[in-house]
Amino acid sequence: MKTAFHLSLPCNDVKQTKDFYVNTIGASSGREAEHWVDIDLFGHQITFTQAGKFNFNNPNYVFEGKILPSFHFGVIVGVEVWGQIYARLNEQNLELVTQATFLKEKPGEHLSFFVKDPSEYMLEFKSFKDEDSVFNQ
Repeated sequence: MKTAFHLSLPCNDVKQTKDFYVNTIGASSGREAEHWVDIDLFGHQITFTQAGKFNFNNPNYVFEGKILPSFHFGVIVGVEVWGQIYARLNEQNLELVTQATFLKEKPGEHLSFFVKDPSEYMLEFKSFKDEDSVFNQ
């Protein structure tokens, strides 16, 4: 069995969240009920449960001179898919945050950008120059 990641997060509105992930990001939905939905984000399961805004202090941090959100989640995709997602979201005039190359010419070199979902979670899309360097130091 291919190993997939599961994450469960509260959301403000299930319908709005599903619409964002399916129609804006291009993910697909799975099982759902009135107050929750499973999203298939490139083979990984995110369950959003309508429970209101998640209250926590989420300060930013600086990495290679860029301000990044300390609380975020994301997906690693190939460079072609990364470019397609970036173009798709950019065409929709969404605020894309910190489109940059990190660790240039070092192990783990990757492209990255963030977009905020309807519950204000920061979703990151990464594409590594070398797929085998995801965990290399």
